[in-house]
Amino acid sequence: MKTILVVGGAGYIGSHMVKMLLDSGYRVVTLDNLSGGYREAVLGGDFVFGDIADSKGLDRLFAGYAFDGVMHFASFIEVGESVRNPGKYYQNNVAATLNLLDAMVAHKVNACIFSSSAAIFGEPQHVPLNEQHPKQPINPYGLSKWMIEQILADYDHAYGLKSICLRYFNAAGADPDGLLGERHLPETHLIPLVLQAASGQRESITVFGQDYDTPDGTCIRDYIHINDLCQAHLLALEKLLAGSKSTAYNLGNGAGFSVKQVIDVAKKVTKQPISVIMGKRRAGDPARLVADSKQAQTVLGWQPQYADLATIIAHAWQYELKMKNKE
Repeated sequence: MKTILVVGGAGYIGSHMVKMLLDSGYRVVTLDNLSGGYREAVLGGDFVFGDIADSKGLDRLFAGYAFDGVMHFASFIEVGESVRNPGKYYQNNVAATLNLLDAMVAHKVNACIFSSSAAIFGEPQHVPLNEQHPKQPINPYGLSKWMIEQILADYDHAYGLKSICLRYFNAAGADPDGLLGERHLPETHLIPLVLQAASGQRESITVFGQDYDTPDGTCIRDYIHINDLCQAHLLALEKLLAGSKSTAYNLGNGAGFSVKQVIDVAKKVTKQPISVIMGKRRAGDPARLVADSKQAQTVLGWQPQYADLATIIAHAWQYELKMKNKE
């Protein structure tokens, strides 16, 4: 039984990853400072309250377990906040990650799965975005992710630390079993915001711009079901543990969905009215952001199981209702 450290395993993606690893027969240790995650979202394995900014704590953790690999999800993710407060993002997403990588090198743990972002590409020069697309991030969040990808390449060259970086835009949906889902404070992602409007948790949803060069005039974005995303991470981990070279893959749903599509499908799934406010465009919002995942499908054998938008929203709605009923 291989032992995997999941950093940020109490967060949205991390908690779903922990569940999948446990279901797949791995021993799992979660490290999380609970700044954006929830202890009850970690459904099994060992939980360690701590922070990768604490190098001494990391040394004790790595001394206490024989880790076969590390999966790193512990990043701040709000683009707007990264522009307003870049120091927070460089300190956590870059400097603290260096502590983690140094602990891995010191304890000879040579397999790292890194949750990167398609934000490393910046303004799209072509859509969908493949792995070769120029990397020109336009905000500190995207820059922090690209910096770590480059640092990982250097750590491979110098220390033999192998990594696979996975780049994607929007994780969406919820655990089909209804045990886990998306809980951000504040919530900034479209699908949960739309569903909060459907459940009465918020009064309305604002659409920023309806005059883009897309079929219905609203922005098209990439939404990948959280379980499909975790499946890609699991396949990448298995590849790395089997001796793969360091590499990176883009993960996408292939076509993308517009803001209007998301709202329309949410109305059908929830059978609830959703109040929509039409707002002006936001600065820096490209018309389309879709990642090309052909390479991940070919090399990793990744095949998304929940590509249908209605399924993604139905699973998220199940969790939204569960959380509302808890109140």
